[in-house]
This record gives sequence, C-alpha cells and structure tokens, in this order.
Amino acid sequence: MMEVRVRSENNSNALIVFTREPQAGKTKTRMMPYLSPEQCAELHRCMLRDIAAEAKRADADVIVAYTGGEPVFLRKVFGKEGRFRSGAVYIRQHGKDIGERMENAVSDVLGMGYRKAVLIGTDIPELEAESIDAAFALLDVYDVVIGPTEDGGYYLTGMKSAYHEAFDVKQYGTGTVYEETVRSLEEAGLSTVKADIYADIDIPEDAAGYRRRMREDPHLRHSHTGRFLRDNMKISVIIPVYNESKEIGRMLDQLNSYQDRCEIIFVDGESTDGTAESIENAGFTVLHSEKGRAKQMNRGAFDSSGDVLFFLHCDSILPDDFDREIKKVMAKNEWGCFGVKFPSRNFFMLTNRVISNHRAFRRQLPFGDQGIFIDRDLFFETGMFPEIPVMEDYEFSRRLRRYGFRPGMTAKRITSSPRRYGKGTRSILQTEISMWYLRYLYRKGCSSEKLQEKYMDIR
Repeated sequence: MMEVRVRSENNSNALIVFTREPQAGKTKTRMMPYLSPEQCAELHRCMLRDIAAEAKRADADVIVAYTGGEPVFLRKVFGKEGRFRSGAVYIRQHGKDIGERMENAVSDVLGMGYRKAVLIGTDIPELEAESIDAAFALLDVYDVVIGPTEDGGYYLTGMKSAYHEAFDVKQYGTGTVYEETVRSLEEAGLSTVKADIYADIDIPEDAAGYRRRMREDPHLRHSHTGRFLRDNMKISVIIPVYNESKEIGRMLDQLNSYQDRCEIIFVDGESTDGTAESIENAGFTVLHSEKGRAKQMNRGAFDSSGDVLFFLHCDSILPDDFDREIKKVMAKNEWGCFGVKFPSRNFFMLTNRVISNHRAFRRQLPFGDQGIFIDRDLFFETGMFPEIPVMEDYEFSRRLRRYGFRPGMTAKRITSSPRRYGKGTRSILQTEISMWYLRYLYRKGCSSEKLQEKYMDIR
C-alpha cells in the first residue's frame, strides 16, 4: 500500500510527473532502430532534465509517479524526496494499464489533501512552466483541463476529482485519444477546456520536427533535448564517382575512421577503371547509377537514411571532425556548406577562394566543391538536384535561394582540388574566366546540354 503524505502547507496544487526510470531497451522504444537502446534512454534522460527545470518553476508541489525500477535518475533531476522547495515526492504507479495507472495516480495525490492535480507526461520537452500554471488556473472554471499533442494524443490532464471518464480510453497511443477522452467527459456532463498544444517526441519524425523548430528558437537549441538531437543527428555522406582510380584511395583513407559516425555511400557512374572495385574492396557501400553527377547524387539520396545529406566531391580533402562541423551548422540552418580553400599559393587561386566563400555566404550560392549538406526532408521537398548534365549544383542553390533558405557555413574549410584549373597562372585565369562565362550563359537561358559541350571533363 502506498504511503500517504500530507501536502505542502504552502501549496494546494500538485503537479504529477507521470514517467518511468530511464532504462536502455525499456524506454522510448518507438525510436528504435533509429536510435540504439542506450541512445533512447539518454534521450529520455535529456527530456526529463528539461521537464524537471520547468516543473520546478511551476506553482505546484511536484509528485513523480514512476515505474521501471528504483527512481535513481529521477531523484537526481527532480530532487531529494519530500523537500518540496528543492525536490519532489515519489510514488509508484499501480494499475493494470496506462489509463488505470494515471487514474490511480491522480486519486492518490488528491487523497494527500491537494485541491487540484495536473498530470503530465515527459515526452514534451518544450513544455513551459507558464502552460502548467495556466492549466491550474483553468481548473477554477472547468472540471477538467486537457493539453493535446499535435498527433492526436494528450500530454496533460488536470482535475479536482479523479474522474474515471478522463481515463476510460479503449486504446492509448492512437491519434484519437484526445477526441475520445473529451467525448467521454462531455457525455458524463463534465466541462472540459483545451490547454496549450505541444508536439511530443515519440518517433523519428518527431525528432526531425523538433530540430526544425530549434533552428528558430535558441532556447530549444540550448536545451538538453536540443543538444542531444544535434549531437546524434545522422549524416549520410554521398560521393558520386566516375573513373576516379587516381583519387579514390585518398578519399577512402579519409573516410575510413568515420564509418561508425556516418553513413557513407559511393555512387558509381559506370566507371571503367576499377573505381567501384576499389571502393568495395575497402569495405564501403557502392551503388551503381547511370553516369551524371546529379543522377548519381539523387540515387544516393534515395538509398540513404540520414537526417542530413552531405554531397561530397571525390577529390576533396575534408577537415578533421567534419561531421561535427556539419552538426553545428545544421543546428541553426536547413542547409549549408563548407568554407573552401585550395592547396595553392597562386594569386588567382587565393582570389578564387575569397570569391567562392563570398558567393556562398553572402550571395547564398554554394557550389558542389564546397560540400553542400542539407536537411533530408528539405532536399526531397525542393525537388532534389535537377538531372541536367552540368550546373546542377548552381541551379540547386539558386532554387533554394528563391525559396528563401539561407545556407550556413562551417568554420573549418574543405580543401578543393585545383586539378580543373591546370598548372600555371595562364591556365588558372583562363579556367576561371571560362567558368564565369558558362554561368553567365546559363543565367541567360543557354541549355545545360549545350553548355556541356564547352565543359571540360578532367578525368
């Protein structure tokens, strides 16, 4: 039998945090296999930290109704037992299903002498203390307050009596739970009111939604949940290749230590020099596609699983911890690129570096040799790379700029190969002028097919 405790003398409000002790393999399981069991547990811990911070700000005593073993971590975040000013009271959940367990928790807490009880789940790390306090205030007018989630469930319910109708739902975890609960209460003659609506984090798509919102909200970016979702963002590195036997070894060496940190996909465009075989022998994934950089990159994107798609040229040299650089930028932006540099002290190559970085950052037009990366959903929503012979990166950047998406840029720079420019100042200058002229013709309406005739294939 539960030990009954008397409420705090200074508060008639009880906030019930309905949760479980985080345990790998037993919490946030709907996030698997997107996250590992331990990552699921850590995500739950992060959400609990954020919820606890807001719960302590609310005008209520905190009661943690828990399951899943001794509340070791819960006590760390909600405070020592029984000290309402700096901690919480802990009670075990009991009942045969989630509805009965919630009903019993509310009944038990109101039995401690509280006038109002508001129960919340812990899948809503964006929940604010002001919304909790508003729910208590609404109970001065209404019998029951319910806070809906965007997926049709609810994260909060509050009342002054433990109404059975509030928990008499046939099946929880569906998109009709909120509607069914309101209908049941209204049929019983009880008045209900809707609290603030929030998005929960139950499945991978919910995590993607949180990341989108945190790009606009610094508070979310700096929350425990936000930092976890940033650090555990999954990156797919997509490298189109064609007859790159001279360059492929260096790229494989660079990426070897990142195979556990990123999904790495090479897309071969019908090479005839053993490029694909070299990649396979090194243990990397190779897809096969019709030749064409855009077609190859789109094929790789279709077969990828990352939250962020990173399109990389085979002859580039990556900075250390390039994946962390991408994550930093993607915490604030929908897409981005690396700052670029060239392994050359030639004046015109130095000028090219300055112009390229200015064009990408100020004019919002990064090119492919800068390593474009983008939110997976945005990539497909905006139509992927246009499958044209040349200028696919230029047209892709122009499209995103028209849609109003501004790219971010990493602090560390990618080293782009100067092989296209040839050797010597004359060759470099001629190539730069030629590339500028081709872009000019493209903007004036010259077809990509015609431009391909003037485009130099260096392999």
